[in-house]
Amino acid sequence: MAQRILVGTRKALFVYGRTSSGWQVEAVHFRGEPLSVVLSDPRDGALYAALNLGHFGAKLWRLDPGAEKWEECAVPTFPADALVNAGPPVGDAPPPTKPATLSEIWALETTGPDRSGGLWAGTIPGGLFRSQDRGASWQLVESLWNRPERWQWFGGGKDEPGIHSVLVDPRSSDRVTVGVSCGGVWQTLDDGATWTCYGKGLRADYVPPNLADAAATQDPHRIVSCPAAPDTVWMQHHNGIFLSRDGGASWRELSTPRPAAFGFAVAVHPQDPDTAWFVPATVDACRVPVDARFVVSRTRDGGETFEVLNRGLPSEDAYDIVFRHALDIDGDGRSLATGSTTGGLWVSENGGDDWQCVTHTLPPVYCVRFDARR
Repeated sequence: MAQRILVGTRKALFVYGRTSSGWQVEAVHFRGEPLSVVLSDPRDGALYAALNLGHFGAKLWRLDPGAEKWEECAVPTFPADALVNAGPPVGDAPPPTKPATLSEIWALETTGPDRSGGLWAGTIPGGLFRSQDRGASWQLVESLWNRPERWQWFGGGKDEPGIHSVLVDPRSSDRVTVGVSCGGVWQTLDDGATWTCYGKGLRADYVPPNLADAAATQDPHRIVSCPAAPDTVWMQHHNGIFLSRDGGASWRELSTPRPAAFGFAVAVHPQDPDTAWFVPATVDACRVPVDARFVVSRTRDGGETFEVLNRGLPSEDAYDIVFRHALDIDGDGRSLATGSTTGGLWVSENGGDDWQCVTHTLPPVYCVRFDARR
């Protein structure tokens, strides 16, 4: 099957295919509707699309191989007695609460190659759900939801805390790591029966200094692991770029990111754990490219040094931001794709050295994924 890119935007899902003359639109789905995340399932060839329809709610659809029409799936639903924080505490009173209601499906992954039909979904507010039947039904992972630390979680870029990253260890599907904004990094070794919050080495400068090292209030913007060496985990954090060599248990902040340490997206080479890519922005309070030049940064030595890659990218008057799910790398380790809030889509076929603008007229891009169904 030809190489394809799935681009979820504010107004449609675009499927781009690689042809002899370049990247071309093969299909447009959900025209006029906002996508939050997409997933192509290499196990059975299904394609999933999560939509965020505002007051109409979140929706999930599946397109099976050979099918002409999408089939609507169930969406994660919180138990009637599930509560979330409704605001900060006032004085000595406990914080106010409100019923937990699904706002958005923010992460969607398979439960592993050995578990056909299984899916993980991370939501806003911060729930982790599992489906055993290709999205026909969902169960809240109550072992994580009921952790007392959850009451410390709070919204970062979103109004409520959310789970945006779900990493399934290719060596054992029982080992799953999730990233929560703002709620830290959590890991299970027993398929969700128990969870541990890891944060040694992380820091947060958006809370009082005495809470800066608290694991359960860290704001990882995105975490990814190397498929060939899953103990290497890269994190784009609100406060910089961090690297773990022990599966996320401890972290080291990298001191040399160029041209800035702030950003949302990260991708790691599928075979080389020392190589990773980022899309930097100036700083939290100024979320635009540094010097109005849109660039991608790359390290090939485990974060010791960074290269600034800009050939083919806008070199002036650029205000593109790349959201946390809008940078991806294909399994070949050479092909990268990224989409921006201003509707640009760029592809590199040589590891980021050179970039081709596929289009600059898309709606704001929320997620970019290479199609794994081949």
